[in-house]
Amino acid sequence: MQDLLFPLLAGIIGYLIGSLSFAVIISRLMGLSDPRSYGSGNPGATNVLRSGNKVAAVLTLLFDALKGYVAVLLVMIFGARFGLGEGTAALVGLTAFLGHLWPVFFRFKGGKGVATAAGVIMALNPLLGLATLATWAIIAYFSRYSSLAALVSAAFAPIYQMMIWGSGPIVGVLIVIGLLLVWRHAENIKKLLKGTESRLGQKAVGAVPAADSSKKHPHGVGPHAHGHSHKHPKKKGN
Repeated sequence: MQDLLFPLLAGIIGYLIGSLSFAVIISRLMGLSDPRSYGSGNPGATNVLRSGNKVAAVLTLLFDALKGYVAVLLVMIFGARFGLGEGTAALVGLTAFLGHLWPVFFRFKGGKGVATAAGVIMALNPLLGLATLATWAIIAYFSRYSSLAALVSAAFAPIYQMMIWGSGPIVGVLIVIGLLLVWRHAENIKKLLKGTESRLGQKAVGAVPAADSSKKHPHGVGPHAHGHSHKHPKKKGN
């Protein structure tokens, strides 16, 4: 019974951790628009970057990756005492990734999972994580397309694992994650083929809440928002 119960509980915990949508959480804390309301509508670091706030984008990237990393790391550290091994760690990585895609705390409307997948891979195999991250960075640097870099990295991750470290449960999880990433990037693929995909750092319209530019004129609301730009005629004496 425990052979099924503990992996199941670990998978559920991984899903709940993955369901923390930090793009939405950080944007709210920093007073930014909901990332689901502009750009691609994707609650992820790349779309948050389109708000023009680099700090928010970096924090989103770090925390989205960290949740995938922590979920797997908990199994790596504490799993042995419950008989949980590499297979469960890979399973938890997958459920954390699924939580990001379909977060229970945010009406199941999540991101595409690139950062969370990177965190999962880094925890499962740090060297594989570095190789995958390097692949992403190279493609992103030369193409300026985050989506293209993610797709190429997702395709190469299971290949790296099989060629260098051999097959196993990690390979199966990486293939599933890769297929889901391709599916979630379907619209991006279409835009890439059309040449209309947004590049890294490109600001989206509506990304920042519109500032209230209306200011009261001394005699009411009007075009002269910053004071008098007209002269009042002087009264003639009697």
